[in-house]
Amino acid sequence: MNYRWINRECKDEDAVKQIISELNVPSPIARVLVGRGIDTIDAVQRFFEPTLDKLHSPWLMDGMELAVDRIDKAIEAHEMIWIHGDYDVDGTASAAMVLHFLRKIGANANYHIPSRLEEGFGFTPLSVERAREAGATVVVTVDVGVTASRAVDRANELGIDVIICDHHQAAEEIPNALTILDPIKPGCDYPFKGLAACGVAFKLLQALSERHGHPELAYEYLDFVAIASAADIAPLIEENRILSHFGLELINSYPRPGFKGLVDCAGLHLGQLTNASVIFGLAPRINAAGRLGDPRRAVEMMIQPDELKAFRIAQELEHDNRQRRTIDEHTFEEASRQAEAQLISGSGRALVLHSNDWHAGVIGIVASRLVEKYHVPSVMLTTIDGMAKGSARSVKDFDIHGALKQCEDLLIEFGGHKHAAGLSLNVDRIPELRERFDKIAADALTADMLKPEIVIDADLQLNELTPSFFKFLAQFAPYGYKNHRPVFHTEHVVSANGVKIVGNNHLKLRALQKNFAIDAIGFNLGHKINDCSHGRPFSVVYTLEENLFNGSTTPQLRIKDLRPE
Repeated sequence: MNYRWINRECKDEDAVKQIISELNVPSPIARVLVGRGIDTIDAVQRFFEPTLDKLHSPWLMDGMELAVDRIDKAIEAHEMIWIHGDYDVDGTASAAMVLHFLRKIGANANYHIPSRLEEGFGFTPLSVERAREAGATVVVTVDVGVTASRAVDRANELGIDVIICDHHQAAEEIPNALTILDPIKPGCDYPFKGLAACGVAFKLLQALSERHGHPELAYEYLDFVAIASAADIAPLIEENRILSHFGLELINSYPRPGFKGLVDCAGLHLGQLTNASVIFGLAPRINAAGRLGDPRRAVEMMIQPDELKAFRIAQELEHDNRQRRTIDEHTFEEASRQAEAQLISGSGRALVLHSNDWHAGVIGIVASRLVEKYHVPSVMLTTIDGMAKGSARSVKDFDIHGALKQCEDLLIEFGGHKHAAGLSLNVDRIPELRERFDKIAADALTADMLKPEIVIDADLQLNELTPSFFKFLAQFAPYGYKNHRPVFHTEHVVSANGVKIVGNNHLKLRALQKNFAIDAIGFNLGHKINDCSHGRPFSVVYTLEENLFNGSTTPQLRIKDLRPE
C-alpha cells in the first residue's frame, strides 16, 4: 500500500508560541494542539484536564422535558416502560444502561433486542406488538427509531407513547413519536452533535437524575458510554472526550461484574484498559452475542450483579467470538475473490458483493476489512428469507448514506450515516444496485481520494523525546476517532544496528538521528527493508507508544510508513 503523506496545516504560529511560553509545552506538542484546533490556553487546559462540570446541560436537547415528564408519570403510575435496543454494542449497552437505571429509580421496566437473523434491524411494527403483549404503555428506543415511522404509527394506534433516543440521520418523514432525542435531527440545537446512541441515552439519565435531585447518579453509568462510544467509533472530542475519559476510569477502577468477566476472557488487565482495549478486546465479544445467537445475552451480562453468572455469560460470548472469527476469515477470503474480479470489470471505485451463504453476523466486519484492503466503498449482502440484506462501509471522502439515498428506488430500506449503513433490497435488483453504486462512486472519487493518506501532525527531532514531552503526550488519551495518536515525521534517520524482519513481516530496528537512538517497529512493512538498510538514510512517519517487555516499559516508534532519502 502506497500512502500520501499530508502535513496538517498549523495556521497560527502566535498560538503555538503562546502555548509554549504560558504552559511550558514542548514545541512539537504545541503544534499538534494548534493543528487540531486546540489553539487557546483555555482550550488546551480543558483538553488536558477533562472535568464533568464541562458536560452540556441535558435540557438543551430538544424534547428532553417531554421525555422526562412522561417517564416520571409512568414511574408514578407503575406503567410498564419497554426499552427497544439494537444488537450491536451501542444498542445493547444503551439498553442495559437505561434498563438498570430505570429499575434503580423505581420504574417497572423491561426490554427487547431484536434477533439479527429472525427480526432484522430496527424498530418495527412487530416490535410494537411485542411491547403491547408485555403490557407496555411507554416505549423508549435506543440506537434505533429515528426512521421508524411505520412502527411509531402502529404504537400510536395502540395508545403506546414512543420516546426515541437515537443518533442516526432522520429520514425526510420524521416519526410522529411523543418525542425524539437526537442531537442531529432537524431543529435540535444541542451543542455537540457527535454523541453515540449511548451518549444520547446518558443525557436522558442525566436529566432524570437532576429531576430526582441526585445529579451524580447518572455518572455511575459512564462505563457504558465509554464502551459504546469506542465501539461505535464516535468522535472522541469535546463532550465525548469527557464521557470516555471518566467512563474508562470507572471500568478500570470499579468494573461491573459483566465487564470484569469480559476483561478476563479477553486476557486484558484492569487498570490498563484503553479505548483500543475496548475496540479490539471487549467490543467484538459483546457484538458476538448478536452475531451468532441471542443478543439479549449481552444485556443480561452487563446488568448481572453476580460475578460468577456474569463470567459464565462472558465465556459464552468468548466462545461465540472465536467461532465468529473463523466464519469471518472464510467469508473474507470468498469476498476478496469476488472483489478482485469486480474491481477489474467495473470502475475500480466501489464494491457490491453478494452471496446467499454468507452469515449475516459477519458481513459488516468483512465490509470494513474490504475497505481496509482495497480502499473503496464496499457493500456486502447476504440472502435472508429471499431478500438481500447487508452492510455498507465507506472510505474517508465518500458519503455512503448519501450514495444509498441516490439508489433509494432500488431499496426496501436503508439507514446509517456517512461512514456506515445497513440496507435491504430484492435479490433481483442487486445487479442494478451494483451498476448504479459503481457509477456514483466513479463520479465522486478521484484516484487520489482512493489512495490512503497519513496525516502528519508535526515534524520532530528524535532528541526532542524528553520526559516532559512524553508527560504531555500521555495527556492526549483517550485516543479514538477524531483524536488519533499524534503522527510525527522525522528526516535523516538511519538504522543504528541493522534491520530485522520479525513475526509476520514486521520491520524491527533502532532508529538513530544525531546521536539519539530509539527502538522502532513497523508492522507489515517487511517489504520496505531495503529502503532503510545498509546505513541508507530515510524519512519516517510514526506514532509513539510504550513497549512492555520482560516487566519493563520503554518508549518506541511505531512506524506507519518510511521512504528512502
